[in-house]
Amino acid sequence: MATTKGNNAKGGSSSAMVAGIQAALPSTYRPRLQKKYREEVIPAMMKKFGYKSVMECPRLEKICLNQGVKGSTSDKKLIDEAINEMSLVTGQKAIATMSKKDISNFKLRKNMPIGCRVTLRHVKMYEFLDRFVSVSLPRVRDFKGISEKAFDGRGNYTMGINEQIIYPEINIDKIARISGMDITFVTTAKTNEEAYELLKEMGMPFTNMVKTGK
Repeated sequence: MATTKGNNAKGGSSSAMVAGIQAALPSTYRPRLQKKYREEVIPAMMKKFGYKSVMECPRLEKICLNQGVKGSTSDKKLIDEAINEMSLVTGQKAIATMSKKDISNFKLRKNMPIGCRVTLRHVKMYEFLDRFVSVSLPRVRDFKGISEKAFDGRGNYTMGINEQIIYPEINIDKIARISGMDITFVTTAKTNEEAYELLKEMGMPFTNMVKTGK
């Protein structure tokens, strides 16, 4: 697992290196998926739904990753390891999530770290989605597409990942445990149909697409 022991020869952690590389991108850089959205997705959406203006077309607003860490109340190192892993996967520093109340049965006190999360926007959002669709999802065992029934009716789609080893950034030889996470794609779409069409055009492999070939 990527921890502080995995620092490079210059003294920087792997997660810091990833964040630094993305932060150093030129201001004129545009992710491949962002370019696809402007040149292909917008025209396709306008044609299908009859939007009169480009501004009416739904867009991906942010991607939120959240992970609960089992056993973190007794071993705080698990939180650090989870934060480092999520930082490697997203290229952005993850932060710890804190408990909101005391639960004596679980030996939990208020404001104790119990997980980690990160919110991606703009360039890092498009880069993560591109890697997620092109590289990570095909590495899922017996992958047959993702469900199209996980929309919340307000333009958001949430899915779960059972194993963090689907991400190529994670070194399977260095992890101490298998863990999953929830990923929420937040869009400006007003209906499930619009959100589905947007994510489908962006490359999300829904199960219905696999069956129909469309």
